[in-house]
Amino acid sequence: MEGTNRSMKQVDESNEKSLKGTLISVGFVGAVIVIMWVAVFSLYMSRI
Repeated sequence: MEGTNRSMKQVDESNEKSLKGTLISVGFVGAVIVIMWVAVFSLYMSRI
């Protein structure tokens, strides 16, 4: 039973690291989309 507990903790820690990387990646992609949207919108507004 003790060995199972240790392996579960290792899985949880590696899963959390993976999720942190996913969160950073999603945030980066979201920021790029927002920056591109603002750039295109400002270009559109300057031509009206």
